[in-house]
Order: sequence, then structure tokens, then C-alpha cells
Amino acid sequence: MHRLSYTVVTALLATAGLVPITAAAPAAAAPTPAAVAVAGNLSERADGRFGAGTDGAARPAAADPDEVRLISVRGAGPFRIGADLARLSAAGLIDWVATGCDGTVHAGVTGAWAGKILLAFRDGRLVEVGTATAPPRTPAGAGVGMSFAALEEIYGPRGSMIRNDAGDDSAYLVRVGSRVELFTGHPIRPGVGYLQVGPASVVERGFREGRSC
Repeated sequence: MHRLSYTVVTALLATAGLVPITAAAPAAAAPTPAAVAVAGNLSERADGRFGAGTDGAARPAAADPDEVRLISVRGAGPFRIGADLARLSAAGLIDWVATGCDGTVHAGVTGAWAGKILLAFRDGRLVEVGTATAPPRTPAGAGVGMSFAALEEIYGPRGSMIRNDAGDDSAYLVRVGSRVELFTGHPIRPGVGYLQVGPASVVERGFREGRSC
């Protein structure tokens, strides 16, 4: 999948009502009861937002102050890498969709993560989660707005600066098994402007090849 240019990302985030990268958006309203009930059946619920009552029905769990603060190679909140677009939509967690290159579908989200992340799907499955805000941050504490020198201090030998195949762009890459965290720059100021997580075959390859529509 191609890597979106910062201009395209900014336009998509603006369309979705995302806040500037220098500030995180307020948490949006919780999903409707029907959405919660469907989301309670999603395969991965690592955000802990959904529970079950004594009658077996899905119930909102106690609010987790960190629920919109963590993004990792697994995804963010209920938006887990590999998740099915149709199921997320049925749960009321998808706000809008837009078709990009090579059949890639970009999507904005509802709920607590609205205004914080942008999703990308291929063949109906989530392959990338990206953010231009801080929080969220990675498990190591890295995120948008940091300098690349700060990333090197945080990750040490686990990460490294890489260049694309054309040699005209650079990014900071952290590998976690077959998945990666990719920190790319900002067009105006120094430092990280966008963070993407997902399979290396999608996120890293997209950056290195630099394909665009």
C-alpha cells in the first residue's frame, strides 16, 4: 500500500474533524448501546471498554483513563490490526470511508478515538493505524511532536533511521516482529508529524516505495 503524503493525510484528517497535531481532541461521546453490544463481540477487546452484565448483554466497562493514549503494532483501542471493516462498521465504530490507491480504503472512526486516528484497510481487513496527534503514544512513550533524536534515546538499538528507495525522504523505523512503528516528518517544523503502525509488508514497504495516487 502506498504511503499517504502529509498533505493528503492532513486533508483527510480535516475532513474527519481531527484536531491539529499539536493538541489532542476531546473524547467523543460513547458509542450507542447497540454499537456497544455489537462491539462486545469483536474478537479483540484489549481496550477494556466493553464488559458483560449478569444477563449476558454487553455493558460499557469502567472508563479507562489510558484508553485513548496507547497505539502499538497491535492497533489502537478496538481497532486491531486484522479487524474486519464490515464488523467495525456494524458496531458503529466507523464514521466515514474513502477509497484510495490499489483498493485501499481509508476510514475515520467514532467514539473516544474520533479525532485521533486514521485507519487503512485492504481486502476488508485493517492493515494500518495512523495518528497525527499526541496522545496517543507508543508503549515506549514515543509519539507525534517528538524530535527524531528523542526517538533514538527512547528506542536505542531497537530503532533506526531509514530512507525511501528514491533517497529523498527519511523516517524512523521500529520493528516488532513482522510489524513496525514508522515515524515520519512534518512538512513545516522539525520532528515527527505522523506515526503509522501495522505490518512491515504494508507500512514499511509503502514508505520505501513511496507510491502515491
